[in-house]
Amino acid sequence: MYRIFKDYEFSAAHFIRGHTGGCENLHGHNYRVRVHLVAEELDELGMVLDFADLKATMKEVAGPFDHRVINDLPPFDERNTTAELLSEHFYREVAARLDDDRVRVRRVEVWENDSSGATYEPSE
Repeated sequence: MYRIFKDYEFSAAHFIRGHTGGCENLHGHNYRVRVHLVAEELDELGMVLDFADLKATMKEVAGPFDHRVINDLPPFDERNTTAELLSEHFYREVAARLDDDRVRVRRVEVWENDSSGATYEPSE
């Protein structure tokens, strides 16, 4: 199995509805999203996917969150804005945009800062 990953960064504000430890207040993070792709076979160039193509997909998926209040954007106008739920959202959105049957999303990590993050990785 071959695996690649690519990071995408954006800055955004959010608040967590129902939280009582301070995160219920509007605050911001410099997020890092890391998307891991896997393939059992490489393409004719010897790649899982071109990093530039993965970057473009990630920009399409995560770019709209940059310098925004995440709670204002669907589906987070109704869902909470935890790193766990963000990682699941980015996983599903990137997976929906892959048009090569060889390639699949394996895992998505969302980091709120250098020491705190969450991962969405469905069971096999």
